[in-house]
Amino acid sequence: MIHVEQVEFAYARGGFQLRVPDLRVARGERVAVVGPSGSGKSTLLRLLGGILVPARGTVRVADTAVGSLPERARRAFRATRIGYVFQEFELLDYLDVLDNILLPYRLTGALRLDTAARDNARALLASVGLAGFESRALASLSHGERQRVAVCRALVASPAVVLADEPTGSLDPDSKVAALELLFERTRSLDATLLVVTHDHAHLDRFDRVVPFRAGAPA
Repeated sequence: MIHVEQVEFAYARGGFQLRVPDLRVARGERVAVVGPSGSGKSTLLRLLGGILVPARGTVRVADTAVGSLPERARRAFRATRIGYVFQEFELLDYLDVLDNILLPYRLTGALRLDTAARDNARALLASVGLAGFESRALASLSHGERQRVAVCRALVASPAVVLADEPTGSLDPDSKVAALELLFERTRSLDATLLVVTHDHAHLDRFDRVVPFRAGAPA
């Protein structure tokens, strides 16, 4: 489902460089990526999601060479095939909770925004303890509540791959377990691949595999 081969990436301002000779993740596999801050974990997710494009090498996700797609096609691919939980959430303040979750449907015509999609979004909210929050403004939500909304948005379009950057970092212990259970249960039901960047080592034993990163490369 994911194959990164001979990938090199560097930010324009210099300094950090990421090198991944070979990384493969199977369909349905649940993988945790761990390592110190600045080791390249979030950069790897952004390459997999087509937000960044490698200078060299190939990034394949769901049989698609993501880095070879033009920008508009990468956005459409991300909306339809990839669920992404951003570390900073990337929610839109001018939209209410339900419309934030349904945002992938508004980004591409390949997804049909209908009653079933709205019902699915409401069910996801209920599963993370936010039933009745559909019309709430983002400004009224706590940091942890925003994080749970971001997790729901990543899952709403039934993606083939879910990429989650510190999805439990701001949650209390009970909410942390609920968010992980939601990610595990939904990806299992979809036979989707799950790749989670995390500093939370308490739950690593629940993943199929742990990939350590150090100094811009897999350790």
